[in-house]
Parts: sequence; C-alpha cells; structure tokens
Amino acid sequence: MQTRAGGDEGSGPMLQRKESFSLLSTSERWLFSGKKRKQRKRDVDSLSLCSLDINEPSTKRVKPLSRVTSLASLLPPVKAAPLKRIGQTLQRSISFRSDCRPDIMAPRPWNRQIAPPITKRRDSKLWSETFDLGLGHMLSSKEIKRQESIFELSQGEQDLIEDLKLAKKAYRDPMLKLSIMTEHELNQIFGTLDSLIPLHEDLLSRLREARKPDGSTDRVGNILVDWLPCLETYNGYCSNQVAAKALLDHKKQDHRVHDFLQRCLESPFSRKLDLWSFLDIPRSRLVKYPLLLREILKHTPNDHPDHQHLHQAINMIQSIVAVINTQTGESECRYYKERLLYLESGQRDLLIDSSRILSCHGELKNNRGAKLHVFLFQDVLVITRAITQNEQLCYQLYRQPIPVRDLEWEDLQDGEIRLGGSIRGAFSNNERTKNFFRVSFGSGGQLQTHCFQASDAFNKQQWLNCIRQAKEAVGSAACEIESQTAAPCSDYSMMNTASTEYPQMDLTDLTPVTT
Repeated sequence: MQTRAGGDEGSGPMLQRKESFSLLSTSERWLFSGKKRKQRKRDVDSLSLCSLDINEPSTKRVKPLSRVTSLASLLPPVKAAPLKRIGQTLQRSISFRSDCRPDIMAPRPWNRQIAPPITKRRDSKLWSETFDLGLGHMLSSKEIKRQESIFELSQGEQDLIEDLKLAKKAYRDPMLKLSIMTEHELNQIFGTLDSLIPLHEDLLSRLREARKPDGSTDRVGNILVDWLPCLETYNGYCSNQVAAKALLDHKKQDHRVHDFLQRCLESPFSRKLDLWSFLDIPRSRLVKYPLLLREILKHTPNDHPDHQHLHQAINMIQSIVAVINTQTGESECRYYKERLLYLESGQRDLLIDSSRILSCHGELKNNRGAKLHVFLFQDVLVITRAITQNEQLCYQLYRQPIPVRDLEWEDLQDGEIRLGGSIRGAFSNNERTKNFFRVSFGSGGQLQTHCFQASDAFNKQQWLNCIRQAKEAVGSAACEIESQTAAPCSDYSMMNTASTEYPQMDLTDLTPVTT
C-alpha cells in the first residue's frame, strides 16, 4: 500500500490508495478526493487501521498485518533503547560471521545511506611547524634543516612505536582471544615484535630528554652511539620473517583468518595497510637509519661537537645492518632448502647442501606455459614445481640441478622462441613470446636446455644479472684456488656476458619476501 501522509502544500489531488478504497463507488471516490488538505495529514497508523474495519463486506481484501508493521517501522526509533549495532567493538563485529547473521535485516529508518568509514591518515609534521622559533635568536637555514632531520628521526620513532603497539592490540590479541589462530602460530608470525617496543621507546625517551625547551636539539650522535648496539635484537626478528610470511600466506586460506584480516583492512585504523605491512615496518625502519643519520650529518658543521659521533654512529649502523642482512639471507636459504622435495636420490646435490646464499628465486614459465619456481643458490640453479604437502608449500625438483660453473645462458630476442605444441605455436601472438632467456649445460654427453619466460623485461634482466654475478663469483673463487696452486687462471668473468656493464642490484627484489 502506498500512501502520502503530509504531502507538500499546493500539490495536486491526493493519489488514491488502490487497495484501501478499491470498493468505493465513483461518487464516493470524488467526494473523498475533494476533501481539504488538512484531512490528508492523517497519522500513518490511523490510515492503516481504517483498512481493517470489521464492518466492511467480507469480499473486501483485508490487509496483512505485515502492512501495519511496515508502516510502523517508518516511525523514528525510541531513544530509550539505542542501537548497539552501530557502536560495536572490533571483537564483537568480527564474531558476527555470515553463517550466524539473521536472514532478515532490520530496515533502517528512512533508508538513510551510511557514509563509508574515513581512513585515518598520519599527518607529516615538521619541526618548524611544531615549535615556536621566535625566541629572540635567529637560526641559519642549515641549522633549521639539521633540526628538521633530528625531528624526523624522533617522529619516526614515535610512529614506529604506535604501529608496533597497533599490530599487537588490533591483530595479535584479538586473533588469540577469538581463537582464530593458535598461540604457537601467532608467536611464529609475530616473532619477537614485543621486544622491539621498549627498545624504541628507550631511544625516543633519550631524544626527548635531549630536546631543549625551545624545541631544538644540540647533540644526538652520542645518544645513537650508546643506543645502536641494542639493534642486535633485530637478528632474530628479521631471520624469522621468511617463515612468518609463508605461514601467514598459508593461514589466509582459512576463511576465518581471511575475514578477520579483511575487516581490519577496511577499518580506519589500518590506514589501508595489511597485517604484513605492519610486521615489515621494523625491517624498513632498520634499513632507513643510515639514510637518516647521513641527512643529519649533511647539515652538521664540521666543527660541531656532534660531527664525530655521527660519523661513528653511521659506521656502527652500517655494520649492524650488514650482519643482520647476512644472517637473514642465510636463514632464508635454509628455509627453502628444507622445503625441497627430491623424486629420486640422484637429484640430491652437495652443492645445494653446502649453499649458504640464495641469490634470487621466483616464478618463471617454460616454453609450454608451465609455471616453475626457480632457485639460484650461490653454486647451483634448481628448477622446481610448487606443490602442497601436508598443508605446507613445498618445491619438488623438476629437473637435475645445474651447477653454476657449468651453466650457459643466452638472452633471447622477442619472438625468437617458439611455444610448445604445433597448434599453440601457430596461433601464438607476439606478446606471448616475449621476455625469454635460455639456460643449458652439458653432463655425461647430454645437453640439458631450458627456456624461461619472465613476467616482464625488467624481471628478465634481473634474472640475467643474477646469473652473471653468480658465475663471476664462482669464477673468482676458481681463480683464487688456481692462484694458490700457481696454475694459469682463465677469465671466468667474461664467459657468456654481454659487453654492456650492468650496475649492481639488490638481489632481494626477485624474492616474494624481501628482508
């Protein structure tokens, strides 16, 4: 039933209600429609009760009770019983899953559209905007830049502490309380994150104590020299990241975990960052320290008492980052070696067991379109297929491992390779024959050749650079051994390399988990 209670003044005759007045005579209809406007402003409930008059003929259609309730639902809700559904806590909103929600949702009053949640954004603060500079003394532009750099260091520590606490409060604790993951799984994913919070709170406290009443800071180098050795705590946290990322990706297949993380991602507090982004913030902060200290040193005069301490702090943080990076790489190498599956004992290679460095790894396709996961260790290239075994991602060897010292590689031009299968090759377009390269080696009179397709030209060039650098490293080691025996050394570094000199690159770019 459609009615118009309280229409606008000056509008035309009121629309007749087809269901309530369908049995009125023609004269009665015109009489009703000619009434004054004030009679049209009836209460919604009184109109609905008129349609239920018991004195009407039995042939008249009686309105279902749902009509009355639907009209009553249009009335504003009583304020004595506020809706708790709007102000639910995070844990409560997560516990309402789709399988336990009622089939019929209560209609919203007036069908009002709810605005999407506003994403919280962290405002960048400047030292000059935070503190008052009009204190009777003038600062040079270089000193202002120095104070800005010191303030950026301090503000970054505060942001880091807030993010670490948020990861614990909004992710770890609710998932443990709601039994979305076990305590053992959460400990493996979050690692030693709890131990990093007091570490950075200590640095932030020292930096604030060194700040003068006017907001300026004279010296920070001595503070950093005394505090930086504490960063060795990052060894365990960064070394655990490879296993943590793999477990998190696996747990996302659980619909409860996926639903929880998705709700958090859509919440304003996340700033559109997923859980792994929060867990990776400490590593990003660690590698940023050298840049921050160099920026402070850049604006520090040579005769400043803080100049020498800043030099010392930069050398310390570079050594710490290098050690952590090496240990993290070794941990990553061990992790993937433990997940290699051998179809036969002949596939086992001592070069894999002795490898301590994983130069790069990632997904490539062969000329038949099959997806392969290729690992380039320091001395051997291993071609595998990713499989799931006992709910764990493993890598089954696809072909015999290829020693780097015997590896031959070739950069293929676009369109040079022919895709496998006569029909597929005949109808393949140029886009599908791009970004290929070939690797091969001879063993026992047999030649093993593989054509790999990278995702794009940049990824292809990275693979070629990694292979070239691995061969150079093996060649340098061979030259060193031969020099000790006074034997002539062949130039390994020129084998199968282009004349163009490639720049150094970060090998972790190829890995799905950067450390």
